[in-house]
Amino acid sequence: MRKTPFLIVLAAMASVVLLPSCGGNSGKNGEMQQPAAQLTDTAAMYNTEENEDEESEGKSSSVANTKDASTLDFENLQAAFKGETTASAKYAAYSKKAEEEGMHEIAILFKAASASEKIHANNHRAVLEEGGQQVPVIKPEFSVKSTKENLQDAITGEGYEISTMYPQFITNANTAGNQLSLLSLNYAYKTEKKHKVLYEKALAAIDANTVKTLPTVYYLCPTCGNTYETNSPKRCGISMTSSDKFIKISNV
Repeated sequence: MRKTPFLIVLAAMASVVLLPSCGGNSGKNGEMQQPAAQLTDTAAMYNTEENEDEESEGKSSSVANTKDASTLDFENLQAAFKGETTASAKYAAYSKKAEEEGMHEIAILFKAASASEKIHANNHRAVLEEGGQQVPVIKPEFSVKSTKENLQDAITGEGYEISTMYPQFITNANTAGNQLSLLSLNYAYKTEKKHKVLYEKALAAIDANTVKTLPTVYYLCPTCGNTYETNSPKRCGISMTSSDKFIKISNV
């Protein structure tokens, strides 16, 4: 739309330049150069405005992309909140089942994991609330089978979270630039890695008939859910939280 005024100005200034030449007044070259200088300034003005429009469009596109990234990040957090809430309830049920089957050690492991997953869920909830997002109401759905099958289910679930879900969610949070989201997601991701190993160890103990050799005490970091067997360090290896704040799990 701006090319039409530009052409009018161009034509008008050209006529100003040409008319003195037609009159044969060749001694006023200095005066003839002035309209040309004005023309250059006018063209520069239009080009500047067009550049400003392009920059504005670029900024709008950037804002839109940021908004899309933030929306995706919050959707990821809602999904993670649902997953952790369900896992907490499921592991609590698995704990009861293991106790019923006489596998007290595995019952304690599941109870510790249940408490850890609740910490993750609460962290995700806090980030959602901080971002002004609605926190979904979750009604956990799962089935309880034998302890061995429950361990296999837990290993599969943790495997998915550490290989696929959390890495992708963390990438999206980084794109959105949401530092709280990154913190919460990384806390869960790093802890789930440890949970998977603990479940695999327990499953192997069932197969080897050595369940009674498994730990009967776990310590949880209240900040990130990090889980330790038998003893704890002075500080959490993930969040640096002091061990005097750790939660001790030693019974079901």
